Amino acid sequence: MTTEGIEAVLLETHNWGKTAKFLQELGFEVEFETDHNSGQFRNGDGPCVFVAEVPLARQPRTQLVVKVAGTHNRPGGEVDIVTEFEQTHYGTQEMTVRDPDGRLWSLQAPAGQQ
Repeated sequence: MTTEGIEAVLLETHNWGKTAKFLQELGFEVEFETDHNSGQFRNGDGPCVFVAEVPLARQPRTQLVVKVAGTHNRPGGEVDIVTEFEQTHYGTQEMTVRDPDGRLWSLQAPAGQQ
């Protein structure tokens, strides 16, 4: 499998407003906000940080999103595939894999790419 680097960091929070202000204090700029307490931030040429508010009953998580060229680019060998590539509501395809320590990683391919 060949990856193309880290596309994004997904950061879940219990307080969208406080987390947005925190990131802005660190020099991140808002690229866009949604109407459901989420949005994307960027600082320089690195990966974006996507922040999404989750209910208090759910433990916030942080997840890396790794870019791949297409869904044909599947991991092999000892990689634990949690979910196969699926269309997302935001226009990409994502697969979830688990690393040896149990962390989840998202592999993101462009929509419609095989």
